[in-house]
Amino acid sequence: MSKRSKFDPFFVFSIGFLIAISLVSLKSVYPSIFPGYFFLTFLCIGFFIIFSYIDFDVISLFSKHFYVGSIILLLLTLIIGGVTRGVVRWISLGTLTLQAAEITKPFLLVFFANYLYKERLNSKGIIKTIALMGIPVALIFIQPSLGVSFLLTLGFIGVLLASEIKKINFVYLVVAALVLIPVVFSFLAPYQKSRITSFLNPYSDPKGSGYNSIQSQIAVGDGKLFGRGLGKGVQTQLSFLPEKQTDFIFAAISEELGFVGAVLTLISFFILFWRITAFMGNAVNPQARAYLAGIFTMLLFQTVIHIGMNMGLLPITGVPLPLVSAGGSSFVSTMIALGIALGARRR
Repeated sequence: MSKRSKFDPFFVFSIGFLIAISLVSLKSVYPSIFPGYFFLTFLCIGFFIIFSYIDFDVISLFSKHFYVGSIILLLLTLIIGGVTRGVVRWISLGTLTLQAAEITKPFLLVFFANYLYKERLNSKGIIKTIALMGIPVALIFIQPSLGVSFLLTLGFIGVLLASEIKKINFVYLVVAALVLIPVVFSFLAPYQKSRITSFLNPYSDPKGSGYNSIQSQIAVGDGKLFGRGLGKGVQTQLSFLPEKQTDFIFAAISEELGFVGAVLTLISFFILFWRITAFMGNAVNPQARAYLAGIFTMLLFQTVIHIGMNMGLLPITGVPLPLVSAGGSSFVSTMIALGIALGARRR
């Protein structure tokens, strides 16, 4: 195994820069999570290195185990998970909590990347595939966690597009999904529906459902070119901006580091996604390419959704910014996913 196959400088640099800007921003807006968050960061870097050194062929051998284990974890969350703010998303492990919906994402994509390579995608095969996809998505949706279930679905779509599915069958799937949107909307919790409706006109309820969007937009605009400075953001430091360490971390960065900090963050994401697309063209096999397509789709939309909702361009969904927002399970999941992606390149 050559040195080049283990290390991609642009890929690793973009990840390192995003982690660095995360640590700097979180130290300013949410210092209470330190020094414990430094330990989590080193742990995640360790996961990234370990999975990057494992050949994708070896990981693929356990794809079925990943699927079964993911379903078990998601079921355990609903059975023994703690209730927080009316949702059941976390399993308590002593002083730590595990969000199974986040942890299972990369492993489920490994399973489907391998499954779709072997499955004949005729009408029967597509129905079977949808059923297998629907089980984990449904288990996450009923927690409820609309954001994670939506992102996982997008990851599945990325894997499907890289598989041997006939394009006409994919069109049928898209049409079926569009038809189901009103049905899915009817099952949303009241607060989820209000987030979507308030997006159209946040000022219709500025102190209620529209509050988060309005404060986020104010924070983004308040940073101007170079920002107010670390620890000097009015919206972030005076707690006008809610969930500034997770759902609205991009707005916090924009206020304290300004347009320059926001652009540097966007450039780092651009480099990260550019390298993943390069890996797709140099994947070890079709299964690895399908996995890379799924990870690319999922992380790209996660980034776009987070930044879009921070700027008032998309509804509030509670989606963290990959590698930047605080959150142990999301951080671990993303670093494992990127480690597998690096290992999916041709050796």
